[in-house]
Amino acid sequence: MSMTKAQKQALITQHAREKGDTGSPEVQVAILTRRINDLMDHFSKNKKDHHSRRGLLMMVSNRRGLLAYLKKKDVARYEALIAELGLRK
Repeated sequence: MSMTKAQKQALITQHAREKGDTGSPEVQVAILTRRINDLMDHFSKNKKDHHSRRGLLMMVSNRRGLLAYLKKKDVARYEALIAELGLRK
């Protein structure tokens, strides 16, 4: 199931660095993580859905790039985000 506007807005307000912030790496990674988790639930029921699996791999790659950027710019923010979202390093 996809995110509703209210769920996405809640993620944005939770991870935003300042009011109106929707483009920071923290917000983008949080949204991607939510979408990735939703797709993982989808794949537990639909094992042969290879078209959506390609989209999942692209999202994972995008999230990995954003995390690498954040780690390069500010390690403290990176580690806080990893801990908050429950991602492994």
